[in-house]
Amino acid sequence: MPDIELTEGATRPDTAADLAEIETEARARIGAAASLSELEEAEREAIGKRSRFSASYQQIGRLEPSERKEAGRHLHELRTRLEAAAGAKRSTLTAAARAERLAADRMDLTEAPGGPLAGHLHLVTQIREELEDVFVGMGYEIAEGPEVESDWYNFQALNVPLDHPARSSVDTFFVEAGEPETILLRTHTSPVQIHLLERGQLPIYAVVPGRVYRRDTPDATHLPVFHQIEGLVVDHGVSFGDLAGTIDTFVHAIFGAEVRTRLRPGYFPFTEPSAEFEISCMICHGAGCRTCAQTGWIELGGCGMVNPAVFEAAGVDAEEWTGFAFGFGIDRLAIMRHGIADLRLFIENDVRFLQQF
Repeated sequence: MPDIELTEGATRPDTAADLAEIETEARARIGAAASLSELEEAEREAIGKRSRFSASYQQIGRLEPSERKEAGRHLHELRTRLEAAAGAKRSTLTAAARAERLAADRMDLTEAPGGPLAGHLHLVTQIREELEDVFVGMGYEIAEGPEVESDWYNFQALNVPLDHPARSSVDTFFVEAGEPETILLRTHTSPVQIHLLERGQLPIYAVVPGRVYRRDTPDATHLPVFHQIEGLVVDHGVSFGDLAGTIDTFVHAIFGAEVRTRLRPGYFPFTEPSAEFEISCMICHGAGCRTCAQTGWIELGGCGMVNPAVFEAAGVDAEEWTGFAFGFGIDRLAIMRHGIADLRLFIENDVRFLQQF
């Protein structure tokens, strides 16, 4: 900004040297700010209404008309540089403040009063692994299958009728893929039976633990996402007596030798004949109580001989091979074993509950 002569009593506009001095001092204040509040104060002193910079704007009117445009450009460029310097400093201070807050809020999970913290497996996972160990000890393999299935594997190949309630969207979570209501979240682990049979590697001795999905409203005895374990045996000469013996063996391994088992006639589309298997009530030991509805027995799951229609769907010769299948809920087994009153406790993540197991 050029020097000009002023009449007596007039205020001299800042020269280019003056603006350089203003910029140097302002950058020094901005750079020295150690907090956001200090930065705001430095900005006010540099380009605020009462700053020397703002006074320079007021002096432009005293310049010759030909010099005002250039003077205004110099001041605008100076403001732009100082605002950029303040913005860069603000970003640095904001990041430092955030890092400081995160450090202050950080929880040290490596140590705790009384010693280091250590997590453990959820009760349902513990029961699942225990069941797997029992069946592996009996000579079974552990099999898995997809949780998103087709209608064929989940219903049709398992001989489930077209008008069965489970095949409606009221009970089943259908996935928006392919034709409507053809792809779904599996409602049981039974579809893995078909995958195993289609593999064609007979005989089969397998259990299938896994997560399943149904449109159930969460309550004390139901969850929309829960866990099942399915068993399948296919061999020459397999009988219903083999099924009963297998159930008796794993129930005693899980609940103890004093627990009794029994089979009652039932119906399942994929087994024929079918049965529901029950265990003696662990609360009243068979005497009858509210938990077992005064019967002395609690239903654990379903079972039966593999329906020939299932063999046919999977391409297995029912004249040569026979087999049995059984299945039950791992979550429900856990609540019976430990006397837990409400299934929802498994998904509420209450540490006071989880630490008990």
